[in-house]
Amino acid sequence: MRTYTPKAGEITREWRVIDAEGLALGRLATVVASLLRGKHRPFFAPHVDTGDYVIVVNADKVVVTANKASQKFAYRHSGYPGGLRATSWQTLMNEDPATLVFDAVKGMVPHNRLGRAQMGKLFVYTGADHPHAAQQPVPYDTSAIRRG
Repeated sequence: MRTYTPKAGEITREWRVIDAEGLALGRLATVVASLLRGKHRPFFAPHVDTGDYVIVVNADKVVVTANKASQKFAYRHSGYPGGLRATSWQTLMNEDPATLVFDAVKGMVPHNRLGRAQMGKLFVYTGADHPHAAQQPVPYDTSAIRRG
């Protein structure tokens, strides 16, 4: 029996909305990364982008468990010597929680061309509103994701 590989024209993508209110950051990120990669589909192939579009709303209400908010840092580097900058998760939660959620998901997809294409299908918003109503997104059931 030959291995089936999905072709680009055979893939139908859906739009999904995930309400992040009260969800733990890491558990939310694993579910979103799985949807972006297409691991929920029966014809998943790791070298083909078979995933769906994902909209995450209420990113400002995501829960960071334990003392991670004060103990963990998000790092970025300018590319110059001494250009490493660290921002605590607590500061990110107050100023830009969408970046915190985006970066958590980004760490869970492949770090190559395929991963960049998959991350292009992720949209994160701090409030409950999003501008993608025309795509008729389907709400994703988050009852299986344990609350923080």
